Amino acid sequence: MKLPIVCPSCDHTLNVSQMTCSNCKTEVNGDYELPVLLKLNREEQDFVLSFFLSSGSIKEMAKQAGLSYPTMRNKMDDLINKITQLKN
Repeated sequence: MKLPIVCPSCDHTLNVSQMTCSNCKTEVNGDYELPVLLKLNREEQDFVLSFFLSSGSIKEMAKQAGLSYPTMRNKMDDLINKITQLKN
């Protein structure tokens, strides 16, 4: 199931309000901000995971995706800018 990260009504970032233990069914309620990486959309999260699994090699990521290095570098720079904005 895909985790919703944006309000379908106003497009504002959603917070987590409830978590449940799948073992004992304990429920924890509150108003918790999502970690920065969970605020990224699915494609951006996949990009970060791919970067990690390629040992941080943009060159290797470009090779696996069939893209040029500059194209992959631009995607990385766009993601860095977005994460920087989300952190502030």
